[in-house]
Amino acid sequence: MTASVLMVQGTASSVGKSIVVAGLCRLFRQEGLSVAPFKAQNMALNAAVTPDGLEIGRSTAVQAAAAGIAPSVEMNPILIKPEAGARAQIVVLGKPLGSLETADYLSRKAALWEVVAGALAQLRSHYDLVVIEGAGSPAEVNLRDGDVVNMRVARHASAPVLLVGDIDRGGVFAALIGTLDLLLPEERDLVRGLIINRFRGKLDLLRPGLSFLENRTGKPVLGVLPFLEGLRIADEDAVALDERADRRPADAGPLDIAVVRLPRISNFDDFDLLAAEPAVSLRYVERLDDLGRPDLLILPGSKSTVADLAYLRKTGFADGIRYLAALKTPILGICGGYQMLGQRILDPDRVESGAPEAPGLGLLPVTTCFQAEKRTRSVRARGLPGPGWFGRLVEQEFSGYEIHQGQSIADGLPALEIVDGDARRTDGCQSSDGLVVGTYLHGIFEGAIVRDALIQWLGERKGLRLRADPGVGRTRDYDRLADWLRENLDLRQLYQLAGVPRLPDHATTEPARR
Repeated sequence: MTASVLMVQGTASSVGKSIVVAGLCRLFRQEGLSVAPFKAQNMALNAAVTPDGLEIGRSTAVQAAAAGIAPSVEMNPILIKPEAGARAQIVVLGKPLGSLETADYLSRKAALWEVVAGALAQLRSHYDLVVIEGAGSPAEVNLRDGDVVNMRVARHASAPVLLVGDIDRGGVFAALIGTLDLLLPEERDLVRGLIINRFRGKLDLLRPGLSFLENRTGKPVLGVLPFLEGLRIADEDAVALDERADRRPADAGPLDIAVVRLPRISNFDDFDLLAAEPAVSLRYVERLDDLGRPDLLILPGSKSTVADLAYLRKTGFADGIRYLAALKTPILGICGGYQMLGQRILDPDRVESGAPEAPGLGLLPVTTCFQAEKRTRSVRARGLPGPGWFGRLVEQEFSGYEIHQGQSIADGLPALEIVDGDARRTDGCQSSDGLVVGTYLHGIFEGAIVRDALIQWLGERKGLRLRADPGVGRTRDYDRLADWLRENLDLRQLYQLAGVPRLPDHATTEPARR
C-alpha cells in the first residue's frame, strides 16, 4: 500500500501550517481514514518523546495525537534544536547526531535526504493518507539547493500543495503571489490551492481580493480560515509567545502564575492546559518589572541552561527570583529550570557551553553535571510524601516525559517517584517546606489530577476553595480544528486533492467563502 499525500506549505514561518496540518489530520481521521503527519525537518525547541524513547518535534507529536495515533520518528526524521550562538543540536531519527555550526550542518544535509525519503516511504506503507508539512517558505531561493523539507519533498512524493498565507500580519496577497512567482515552474504546478488564515473581518470586504488572487495566480482559493481564539495546541517555537499577554486580563482567574520567558525557552506547551484552567491566569514574563508577586513562579525548560542562567543574572531576574523565594512564594522549575534552581552546574566536557562550571540560583541543594548521553523517555510518576503540592499525589500516577542531558544529584527531599516497570527511582528535589520544587518531567500538567493538586494547594494558600476543570483537555481542541476546516474550506476540492475515494455526505460543493 502506498498512501495518498497532501502537503501544506506557507508563505513564511508561523503562518499556521502546523495548526492546519493538525486540523487536516483530525478531519480525515473523523472520516475513517488512517492518517499520519510528516515533517522532514523541524527547527524547534519544543520537543516530544515517542513511546520508544526517541525525540521528535512537539508540533508533529500533536498532529499525531490529532490523528489518533502514537508519534514515531518517521514523522519527523530531522529535528534541529538551536543552542547558544550559531550552533544547534541535530537530532536524526530521534537520536542526537551532535551539536554543529550552521555551515557544518549544511555540508552534511545532502546525505540526510535518504533518511527523509526512507521515513516518508515507511509512513506511506502503513497509512491511507500522509499530511506533509513544509517549513518556513518554499520561496527562500538561497536555500533551494539544500532543500529537504519543502518543494523537494513535494516533487519526490508528487504531492499536491496547499499554500497558506496569514492575513492577520498583513500583506497576504503579496505574500501568496510573491511566493508563487519565486517558485520554479514545475514547483508552481504542484501548488493546487491557496488558503488565507487568521481572518478577522467580514468576507464581503475580502471577496474582490479573492477574485483578484485567483485570476492573477490561476490557483483556486480553497477557503478563508477565521482567527481561532483560545486554542490550546502546542506551538512549534517561541514566536507564538509574542501573541500571549504578559499581564493579567481584567477577567483573569484568581491564581496568578508567572512563567519566566527565557531566551531559549523549550517545551513551553507544558503549561497550555494549566493556562486553560478557569481558576488560573498564566502569563509569560520578559521584564523584571512585570514579575510582581505571583502565586506561583515557574522556571521552564531551556535548551541552553547556562546561557539562560547568565540572562537571569544580567536582567536582574536572578535576584528577583531569590527575593520571591524569601517571601515564601512557591517556585517550580522544570528540566532546565530545575537545574537553574540548584547550587552548581558542571560541564567538564563542554557539552552545553564553554564554561566548565556555573553557579545556580542556590534555592535547592542540587548539583547538575552535563553528560554527552541524552535521556529521552516517557514515564509514569507519582508524588512522594512531603509538605508541598506533589505530596498530594502520593497515591496517584500520572504521565510525563524526560528530555535532558544533565544528571542531577540532590541532597534533599526528592519530588517524585518514577514508576518504571518493576523498578523505582526518584526524580527532582523540593525544599523542606515544599515551596521550591524542581523536576525533570515535562508534560505533567496534561493530567487533570496534577493540575487539580496544584490548583487546590495554591487556592488554600489564598483562603480559596478551587478545583481544576475536568473539561479542560486537548481532544476538544482537535475537534474544534476539524470543525474549523470543515466549515471554511471547499471540501470537494480538498477531498479530491487528498485522494479520498468517496465524498462524505456533508461535504460542500462550494467554498465556504462564497
